Amino acid sequence: MAVIEEHPEVQVFDEITLIQHGVRTAITKTLPVGLTYPQYEVLNLISRRGDDLTPACIAKALRMTPGAITNTLQRLEAVGLVTVEPCARDRRRKRVRLTTGGREAYGRAMAAIRPKTEKLREGFTQKEFRDALPFLRALRAWMDERE
Repeated sequence: MAVIEEHPEVQVFDEITLIQHGVRTAITKTLPVGLTYPQYEVLNLISRRGDDLTPACIAKALRMTPGAITNTLQRLEAVGLVTVEPCARDRRRKRVRLTTGGREAYGRAMAAIRPKTEKLREGFTQKEFRDALPFLRALRAWMDERE
């Protein structure tokens, strides 16, 4: 039986895929009841970047389709975690904001995830994480340019 030599770029993408799947699974298991991973991603993005993002900006940042982000935002709005309102300057555009309930839900999600992130910090140094960032950022930027 012939051994197939895998190229390093294939191995890198395999590792990224496996890491992403592991992170998603770990976070999903700890989320408060009723909060899905895509909903968590939206709350996390708004918490990190601030209110007043447009649905299009959120979709682009999370690599989601406009339809998927619309559905996710509608579900978040239905349970009172975000508001989606017309932009004051351009009424055709929408702006997304976290509600108090959304901030609280995000806080609960982060508190639930904290034990896992602490274990991660025990397993790797800050230097190891910092050393990985330039390559990962360059790879993402290179892929974004070709999209």
